[in-house]
Amino acid sequence: MALTRCGWLLLSATFLSAGAEISITPQPAKPAEGDNVTLAVQGLAGELLAYNWYAGPTLSLTYLVVSYIVSTGDETPGPAHSGREAVRPDGSLDIWGVVPGHSGTYILQTLNRQFQTEVGYGHLQVYEILTQPVVMANDTALVERRDTLRLTCSSPSPAEVRWFFNGNALPIAVRLGLSPDGRVLTRHGIRREEAGAYQCEVWNPVSVSRSEPVNLTVYFGPERVAILQDSTTRTGCTIKVDFNTSLTLWCASRSCPEPEYMWAFNGRALKNGQDHLNISSMTAAQEGTYTCIAKNPKTLLSGSASVVVKLSAAAVAMTIVPVPARPMEGQDVTLTVLGYPKDLLVYAWYRGPASEPNRLLSQLPSGTWIAGPAHTGREAGFPNCSLLVQKLNVTDAGRYTLKTVTLQGKTETLEVELQVALQLPPSREDERQLPDPDPGTG
Repeated sequence: MALTRCGWLLLSATFLSAGAEISITPQPAKPAEGDNVTLAVQGLAGELLAYNWYAGPTLSLTYLVVSYIVSTGDETPGPAHSGREAVRPDGSLDIWGVVPGHSGTYILQTLNRQFQTEVGYGHLQVYEILTQPVVMANDTALVERRDTLRLTCSSPSPAEVRWFFNGNALPIAVRLGLSPDGRVLTRHGIRREEAGAYQCEVWNPVSVSRSEPVNLTVYFGPERVAILQDSTTRTGCTIKVDFNTSLTLWCASRSCPEPEYMWAFNGRALKNGQDHLNISSMTAAQEGTYTCIAKNPKTLLSGSASVVVKLSAAAVAMTIVPVPARPMEGQDVTLTVLGYPKDLLVYAWYRGPASEPNRLLSQLPSGTWIAGPAHTGREAGFPNCSLLVQKLNVTDAGRYTLKTVTLQGKTETLEVELQVALQLPPSREDERQLPDPDPGTG
């Protein structure tokens, strides 16, 4: 055996059992890149002449880091020396500012004065300070139950991966597919409850880093399309509205994104693309079936709902009230019509049953009225369908008939009985109180 300043060569030596007593322990045990590490050696026996350190799986010159002569303290760098390694007199190896490339198997070979060698094995794992990973998605806007979500956690470091959903650890569900390395997350037939913020986190014993969130939108619907009488009250199949009052119909549905709306009245499309429809003054012309159609521009699905709008019974009931209620002979009376249809087209009054010979007068759509065969010259009509009869006589008492026709062709007939009180002659008491018509005679 010869020792030189360039290292020591084994010319002839006896090998002891490999590493049975020598132990090599990194200090610290889990170093991060940039740390100073010592591969501490224990279990050395006897008086030693030299050490060889190898960074590799075998005692090959290619892996030789450094040779150390104990008596002189001389070190000779080998091919695997990085410029950061130094041997301590007790055989331990210092490595300054470790990097991930220092990870691997280390072998210490010793030589004693009996020219016997012994080897010990150790392992060093240097952990990176992890950079922030990035989540890449195949798409961030998917259609429910149709599309597949695929997320990839991109990181240059060989670290463990965890996934987070809306800030919480993502549970491993039946429909959740993960690649063996945990870096690819797959969900088939995505569902609405899976919309939200996804993040991945890479970690090792010395470092952890979480990605920025990727926000996923899941399109669905429209579902449960319904027409509401106001923004909160759900309606039935029929809505009854008082005459001349306003009504707002709202179209509601469960949908993402908000659907496009269309309205139809009795099957005819209306020029309204809003989620509500206003009826400012309810008349018989607005009675009918209102339909809301909701269409989702992303899912291309649509749904509809319909309601029937009617005037309330109290609103459509016309009544005729004589004013005054019991007119006397010689007075004027107005047969006042209450609750007449606002979409009136024409009306006609008859003296008795509704037949042409009995017609008193008719009002035309222009608003003017024309006399009929039974007109006496004392009757006049009004826009609200009321009839004025002037200078009543007892023969005017009896039945009067009103007939109305709306713009929708709806006809209604209503009758009233008019009573005329006789004008009584003055009593004798009244006559005694009358002044003498000619005070000068007597």
